[in-house]
Amino acid sequence: MVANIAIIFRTFVYMTPEKHISLAELLANVKQSLTERFPFGIWISAELGEVKLNRYSGHCYLELIEKGDKDGTPKAKASAAIWRSRWGLISQQFIQATGTQLAAGMQVLLKVNVSFHEAYGFSLVVSDIDPTFTLGEGERRKRETLAALQANGLLELNRALPFPLVPQRVAVISSATAAGLQDFCNHIADSPYRIELTLFEAIVQGNGAESSIIEALDEVAARAANYDLVVIIRGGGSQSDLECFNSYPLASHVAQFPLPVVAGIGHDKDHSVVDHVAACSLKTPTAVADFLVARAEGYHNEVENIYSQIGVLVSHHLIAAGSQLQLLGAALASTSSTRITDSNMRLERAAFSLRHSTQRHLEAATSFLERTSLSLNHSALRLIESARNGLAVAESTVKSSSPERILSMGFAVVRSGGKALLDVSSLSEGQEIDITLAHGRAQATITSKSTK
Repeated sequence: MVANIAIIFRTFVYMTPEKHISLAELLANVKQSLTERFPFGIWISAELGEVKLNRYSGHCYLELIEKGDKDGTPKAKASAAIWRSRWGLISQQFIQATGTQLAAGMQVLLKVNVSFHEAYGFSLVVSDIDPTFTLGEGERRKRETLAALQANGLLELNRALPFPLVPQRVAVISSATAAGLQDFCNHIADSPYRIELTLFEAIVQGNGAESSIIEALDEVAARAANYDLVVIIRGGGSQSDLECFNSYPLASHVAQFPLPVVAGIGHDKDHSVVDHVAACSLKTPTAVADFLVARAEGYHNEVENIYSQIGVLVSHHLIAAGSQLQLLGAALASTSSTRITDSNMRLERAAFSLRHSTQRHLEAATSFLERTSLSLNHSALRLIESARNGLAVAESTVKSSSPERILSMGFAVVRSGGKALLDVSSLSEGQEIDITLAHGRAQATITSKSTK
């Protein structure tokens, strides 16, 4: 193609302005050259940059790109089309072989016819697609990711973490609407063991799945102390749906995660890179649930077995101890019988002696009480009489010292300001005083005072 186009341009270079050609003539020459250079279809490899299906016409339009080796910048780009007459068959065959539809980001091998139209320009018409190439490209990228993880010492990191004996606090990364999540939760709920599940919602397939799962892992890592392990689960899907699980960023996150990771991403035929680096990999979410329940059941059975063994040992010791106790009991019974007989005889003698001794003590106590009672009666009478005499003397003394008797003898109580006066020095001329006599009170004014 390049040689033919070069001939055309060499011819046109030596043309004079007077011998120019029209744009249509130029493009017709380009079309002729391309048709002569590529008369039949040709197989090309490229990456799908965009896939658009026109629902009205039934045609599928593709954007094909080829990226640079270093920075990933496209170094080639072209448009392609799959006409409706071929789209149904090509799409069906691709889905049957790969389990998924054509999507952006896939590496594909296409058989194309080079087309050039004077009005619409250059385009490629796809007549066939080889799905085995796409599958092979995925496997190649997976091997490259595993090699990179191995070279960086990450491949076995998560598997080296100590796995919890009985996982009871489980962080779950899954789509909230995934059927696999519902199966997982139902199996856990139906078990007799308590396993707490905390969902960290994420997209687990398709565009955005890789970054979404990484974000969920980061959320769990921020609260790693609250969980025993993390599980990543999704329902069944095609092989291409597993592409996000083959990416280096997601796989390295799982490999370096601080908790053991259990993968149950719903596939039977192949293992993703995440399956390789996770601490444990199982085929389906249900298998993950069965695994967790089995861990709890195994521990439960082990504990019951230990208790059973302890019970047997205790039973043997009890039987041996019982035999020894029987022998000791027989010897003790014989010794006890003799001692009981001797004790009964001593008790009978002691009881007889106690009855006589008690009778004597009771008679002596009764006689003492009678004498004491008679003496107390006489003493009480004397004390009462003496108390009466003392009260009469006290009454006479009180009466002779009463204020009324003292006032009746001619004395008076002199007050000033409500206080009794004892010393003339506290009085002053003109001061009013209050005088209380045996019969009545009087007011007076000090006209003079003398201490003699």
